[in-house]
Amino acid sequence: MNGHVVWGWDNARALLGLVVIFAVCWLISENRKAFPWRIVLGATGIQVAFAILFYAVPPVRDALASASVVVDALQGATRAGTNFVFGYVGDNTLWPFKDNAPGPVFFFQILPLVIVVASLSAILWHWRVLRWITKGFAFIFAKTMGIGGATSLAVSANVFMGMTEAPILIKPYLPGMTRSEIFIVLVAGFATIAGSVMVIYVTLLQPVMQNPLSQLLIASLMAAPAAVAIALTIVPESSSTVERAHQPDFEYHSTMDAFATGASDGMKILLNIATMLIAALALLYLVNAMLGALPPIAGAPLSLQRILGWIFAPLMYMIGVPWNEAQKAGSLMGVKTVLTEFVAYIDLSQVPVAEMTDRTRRILANALCGFANFGSIGILMGGMTILAPEKREVFLSLAWKTLLAGTLATCCSGAIIGALPASLYGG
Repeated sequence: MNGHVVWGWDNARALLGLVVIFAVCWLISENRKAFPWRIVLGATGIQVAFAILFYAVPPVRDALASASVVVDALQGATRAGTNFVFGYVGDNTLWPFKDNAPGPVFFFQILPLVIVVASLSAILWHWRVLRWITKGFAFIFAKTMGIGGATSLAVSANVFMGMTEAPILIKPYLPGMTRSEIFIVLVAGFATIAGSVMVIYVTLLQPVMQNPLSQLLIASLMAAPAAVAIALTIVPESSSTVERAHQPDFEYHSTMDAFATGASDGMKILLNIATMLIAALALLYLVNAMLGALPPIAGAPLSLQRILGWIFAPLMYMIGVPWNEAQKAGSLMGVKTVLTEFVAYIDLSQVPVAEMTDRTRRILANALCGFANFGSIGILMGGMTILAPEKREVFLSLAWKTLLAGTLATCCSGAIIGALPASLYGG
């Protein structure tokens, strides 16, 4: 998109993409006669309000931009811990062979951020800071979209916590939840990312994006209402508000309990990420090795990324990505879905600035911002079954719908960003 063009076809097409997304959800709905107009309009209104607030209101925009100091502080704090535990492997500045210093060692220098953020988040929850922020968003979601207290709490908590951690807040209420409420919780988990891994993605994207922290925070916030709207379009609610679960409260026993539990949970997440990355990248290598043995197509070797690019390019085009960048964007979206968003963000961070516009990166930052991938299906279903084993059949019956809905929810956020005038963010 030309930097001098304020609003054009690419922006208008993003708005059309929103309509197409909800049309697809209506076509696969379990009850097409119960289209939730109020909720869809309310969710879209919240997304637009968030986008305008964070992009067009200078004090808010500047505050988010300055929030990068938080990431720098967390990185410094993490290095202090990893340097003590791992020595120079945990801190490049202390590498003894200065002429052959490597890049960051991912497992020892970047992933430990997860432990620090998870522990800090637990402490902030115990001190009621994060709790009141979460409840504030839960109040907004409940009033604007009419969802139950427990459901709205789980949705808002997913903005800051993981897809398996947030439902713990409403564990006592899961057995009594309706099918629609359960679906909302599942989709919200797939459509947002935990604060612990968000900091990792910010670290990856810093070299190629301006203010990636604000980008990803906005993306996760915007995806939450979209997840509710899409979930209730596919599985409409049939119960009255008074019959639904109400808001519970989750407590740690003490600050030390929060610190220890958060750190322990962070370690589990770290090991899970490392395991998934090793398996995903190894699988990608094997698949591309087999595809590379085939004759070249269009003058280039065949690869999984190219195939996924062809499949997802139309979706990326519909949410506002120019056609000349749609295949690359589609490739990243496909990698996120088939492998993990971690691999997709790593690939996005390696796309040279000259090969992708800032506007497309912003759209992708939103579209990739979720856990909706094949591997996460097993993780989410397993975690939810542990919390409410009596609902296992309901969880499993919604698994594939959750993957589709979570993907479309993040694409809704990407479409909202794609519809914004370029002058709003200098794109």
